[in-house]
Amino acid sequence: MSARRVLFSVLTVVTVAAVVVGLYLFQPWRLFTTVTVDEAPVVAADGAPPPLLAQGTFLSHEHDTSGTVVLQRAADGTVVVRITDLRTSDGPALHVWLTDQPVIPDDWHNFDDGAHVDLGALKGNEGNQNYEVPAGTDLSALRSVSIWCERFHVSFGAATLTPV
Repeated sequence: MSARRVLFSVLTVVTVAAVVVGLYLFQPWRLFTTVTVDEAPVVAADGAPPPLLAQGTFLSHEHDTSGTVVLQRAADGTVVVRITDLRTSDGPALHVWLTDQPVIPDDWHNFDDGAHVDLGALKGNEGNQNYEVPAGTDLSALRSVSIWCERFHVSFGAATLTPV
């Protein structure tokens, strides 16, 4: 086998491996997919909406993101983050985080600098969804909600929680 053929074979294997790894990491097809979720709102025992603890509006960071978020205490005492009218890009490893970091326009890297509570994987990149806050979470220091991409350590969008 000639040196040229060996070099071509090695370059082909390296190129294919790089493409496979790149596709796994970036998942570019997710730019064109949409997952819509429409969970029912949280209600109090009498069927009315539970009291709001805080609320905010999403600001776009790494990807265009819109919608609103409220923090509510359900009738059973659990605290729920409710996201409504969410629209953002689909992406790999998106999670909903409650954080102690401020929401700063054009700064989508700061949310993992301080404390955060991971409420779980984003259920869908569009629609209305609820996330239960773990019991015992100290809400006094948590002042924002971020749609956080764990794979690339960036916020797709975030909302400042303003106490009501």
